[in-house]
Amino acid sequence: MFISPMMLYNAKNNKPFYSKNHIAELKLDGLRCILSNMDKLYVYTKRNDLITHKFPELLRCPVPEGTVLDGELLILDDQGKPDYEAMSARFLSKKNKKPVVFCAFDIMRYKGIDVTGLNLLERKELLDKAFTENETYKKIEMYEGNAIDYFEQVRLRGMEGIIIKSKKENSTYEINKRSIQWQKVINWTYADVYISGYRKNNFALLASIDAADGTKFPVGIIESGLSTTHQNVIERVKKRLVFKEDKNFAYMEPRIMARIKTRSWTQSGRLRSPEFMEFVI
Repeated sequence: MFISPMMLYNAKNNKPFYSKNHIAELKLDGLRCILSNMDKLYVYTKRNDLITHKFPELLRCPVPEGTVLDGELLILDDQGKPDYEAMSARFLSKKNKKPVVFCAFDIMRYKGIDVTGLNLLERKELLDKAFTENETYKKIEMYEGNAIDYFEQVRLRGMEGIIIKSKKENSTYEINKRSIQWQKVINWTYADVYISGYRKNNFALLASIDAADGTKFPVGIIESGLSTTHQNVIERVKKRLVFKEDKNFAYMEPRIMARIKTRSWTQSGRLRSPEFMEFVI
């Protein structure tokens, strides 16, 4: 059975905070999944796409019948860190067999019983009881110290970020809801890029950077963080800067720069999930 997962809230100003009423967890950089083993094992994406057939190694499952888990599907690199690009490649390929790990961080059904109404620590206790870890199935560790210090450790290791979770009595699992009880703090990377064009429909900006040979190297499309104000800026300068157009894009001389934040840079040198911050004057 599929249960629509609880969703994350952005921490204020993307800043970690310490509270005795909260714990912290590593934000895992993989594919969010619901693993259901009520009568048969099924694995779903957070949008209810059935993907069990893509990962046959998960069928060797230590999770007993009557259990539904929330977690992240990962591929780990040589340092034991989640590798998002490798996970994406495995998900999209029929031939790629690089082994995955399912890392559970919450439980919604235990012995067939709905446990979403329990508080976080009660659910964590049940998750500990639900199965024994092996190479393919893991449980995430809670950090109960100062989340500010923990985020700094995560940042220095170059990992994606942390999630700060309430452990109060009312910290239930809120199905299909974005809840302030789970707050994410992202370890953003910041950069200045050239604006080399824009997408005509569903406005977005094309970004590039200086290549070693002096040309401009395209690094991706900026979709998030833009407003009509930013679109109006491009409207005012496009007559002077646009040198080529096709059906979907207009290409501009790279005279304007923008400050962006991105989850990371891919191995091929492209931005991952970039967000616009401001134009650079």
